[in-house]
Amino acid sequence: MNEKIKAYNDKMDKAYNFLIEDLQAIRAGRANPHVLDKIKVDYYGTPTPIQQVGNVSVPEARMIQIAPWDKNLIKDIEKALMTSDLGITPSNDGSVIRLIFPELTEERRKQLAKDIKKKGEDAKVAVRNIRRDGNDAFKKLKGTEISEDEIADLEDELQKLTDKFIKDIDAVVEEKNKEIMKV
Repeated sequence: MNEKIKAYNDKMDKAYNFLIEDLQAIRAGRANPHVLDKIKVDYYGTPTPIQQVGNVSVPEARMIQIAPWDKNLIKDIEKALMTSDLGITPSNDGSVIRLIFPELTEERRKQLAKDIKKKGEDAKVAVRNIRRDGNDAFKKLKGTEISEDEIADLEDELQKLTDKFIKDIDAVVEEKNKEIMKV
């Protein structure tokens, strides 16, 4: 791959990976430990991810169980879960915290599908903006040691790269929508 194209490939890859991480946090009626990724617990004054203060497991399809290594953290973890945008009330038996995920309603599924589509569109816009920046940079090379044919080839290669990422984004969005709509 051409060095000039590689930089844009890396930027597009970051936009794609950001979308994937974003979609992992969307719950599809099944318990997925990734919904806890952005939630931080106050651990002796330091905001710490839940996965670093306890064992997170999925004992059943619709339940996440958090067993903190330090039992004194139970209240702090519970507080962090309550103030998060998770929308699930944790239950605590003194040694572990359980999150029980309710079945998604049809209305909620449709809303999530809409949100997923919007996130996909945002990722595609980011990829297209990267393509535009690349094309602008290539046009500025006109009049230097690079010929117009080489510039056209670079633009062509960048367009193929853009098409590939747009196709990948569409596939990921489609897959997540299927997962959400499955009852």
